[in-house]
Amino acid sequence: MEFNKYYELLYKKFLSDVTRKKTEKIILIISIASFLIHLLIIFLVDFGYIVLAESSDLLTNPIAAIYTPFSFILVYEVYLLIYYLPKSFTIYISKQYEIISLIIIRRIFKDLSNLTLSSEWFTIKYDLQFTYDIIASLLLFFLIYQFYIQSKKRYNYDNDELKKEGIARFIKFKQILATLLVPVVFFVTIYSFTNWSYSSIGVNTDSNISFTNINNIFFEQFFSILIITDVILLLFSFFHTDEFHKVFRNSGFIISTILLRISFSVTGLLNTVLIISAITFGLIILIIYNKFEKNIALEKGKKMIQNE
Repeated sequence: MEFNKYYELLYKKFLSDVTRKKTEKIILIISIASFLIHLLIIFLVDFGYIVLAESSDLLTNPIAAIYTPFSFILVYEVYLLIYYLPKSFTIYISKQYEIISLIIIRRIFKDLSNLTLSSEWFTIKYDLQFTYDIIASLLLFFLIYQFYIQSKKRYNYDNDELKKEGIARFIKFKQILATLLVPVVFFVTIYSFTNWSYSSIGVNTDSNISFTNINNIFFEQFFSILIITDVILLLFSFFHTDEFHKVFRNSGFIISTILLRISFSVTGLLNTVLIISAITFGLIILIIYNKFEKNIALEKGKKMIQNE
């Protein structure tokens, strides 16, 4: 009883609608402020008031200032992913896809500051990466749209009270898991940012975290956490269902998350291909799953008519 009391208290504090709205406002204010500060620093560097030991892609072009507020928007998307975990598994997965697509959009703003407009467009590294990201962002936007359409399809065909009780227990478990994820993600964020800050100024160069790509900071570790979370959810789902199509769907989503995590370890075209493949795979899994659900609902309907 004491555990339930504390868990419910923490869940309401971390993941209630009130907290979500407050977090949204705070992130919005921070995003606007960070954009203006970043823009100011760029102009101070440009006019020589700030002298950098090494040039930075993020401090040479005003367009790059958009990178900073997008980073905070991504933080809010991470919070929303945890928020939706107990409510809907498919929305939770779609939030993973939204996060990776926004990482690409953020990367585009960074790439814009490095563009070289010349006839040798397809031989220049940054120009090629910009081309990959532009095409990928359009494809991902369409794939996520299709995923949302498929996620809205529902087929209610089972009135078994025992199964309903099992689902209720599973939802409660997801609430506990989501509550635990909030402090874990918070500390990983602080740890990743601190290590990046130290490595940027030459301190703690022996860190196990690689910061060769600024776009990967925190999200490499975050997607590793998501893989563990997805596996735990799959294992606990067996307590309320052992239906093949549901187990296959959940397993397929884990594979999709693993592909997204692997994408952080590569660059260029392979990175883009892995991300698109991961989301395409998840979409196809959901489409086939819905076909299973529809057929089972039709079969149940036929049996009900026959019984009458």
